[in-house]
Amino acid sequence: MRSAVVTAGTGGIGLETAVGLAEAGFRVTVVGRNPDRGAAAVERITAAAPERPARFLAADLSSLGEVRALADRIAADGPLAVLVNNVGAMFPERRDNVDGVEASFAVNHLSPYLLTELLLPSLEAGAPSRVVAVTSGAIRVAKRSFGAVEPTGGYYGFHWYGRAKLLHLAYALDLARRLDGTGISVFAADPGGAATDMTDGTMRDPRIVTPGLRLLWPLVRRTFDRATSGSAAAAARSSIAAATDPSLDGRTGVVLGPDARPVRPFHVATDPRVVEAVRGFSERWAPTTAVVRRDEGVQPGV
Repeated sequence: MRSAVVTAGTGGIGLETAVGLAEAGFRVTVVGRNPDRGAAAVERITAAAPERPARFLAADLSSLGEVRALADRIAADGPLAVLVNNVGAMFPERRDNVDGVEASFAVNHLSPYLLTELLLPSLEAGAPSRVVAVTSGAIRVAKRSFGAVEPTGGYYGFHWYGRAKLLHLAYALDLARRLDGTGISVFAADPGGAATDMTDGTMRDPRIVTPGLRLLWPLVRRTFDRATSGSAAAAARSSIAAATDPSLDGRTGVVLGPDARPVRPFHVATDPRVVEAVRGFSERWAPTTAVVRRDEGVQPGV
């Protein structure tokens, strides 16, 4: 039985993606922090495909140590056919994760980067297999500063979230080139907007945008509300298609838009300078071996 893993799969777009994968014939594992939500998700996914009971694995994906432990647990199950990196988080105020890295960058890029790299042997064993990076329209308003992990200037959650998602998209497209011919395909999926815990909470806080946009907050807020008014089920279509659509067999490096059709990648994500920057950030702050960096006496980005 072919297996699939969906991170942040206990609610919203991730849960709908997991249900779609179960209906497509996969045995699905969902990852999340809350065991109660995990149990409810497993019940719903299993109801969609009783012959393939789902599973929940608890992990705080803001912790790189927990990501490593999660990868070990998944790898112990054997070949993996699909990995959907659905996890995403936005914060109104700057915070660090437990590893001392700015949390938005850690959750939206370093965590899925590290999980993917650690699971490449399992994905190769399960080939033909697919990695799906869930991206966001926020990449178009990303803070475009790539000289350090943390850009200079004030912290504005929406723009920093977009930056982390942009860097992860650059990684995914680079990974597709790197793995071409291995049997592992890499796709990106833009879900568009949906009403989720993140959009109903953080995106209603004016602190997430720059001071200039705060002056226009009623207009910005209405724009956000319209952009996130869709259902999670509709928003999951691009991820499900990226993981299952037979028309993508033998292809890689394709970005699917909210209508689940291929779109041109955002040009910044293919800029060689951005690709080089994300490689450096990733290897420095999320090494694929659990080595503690004792030569770092400064905070990320300094």
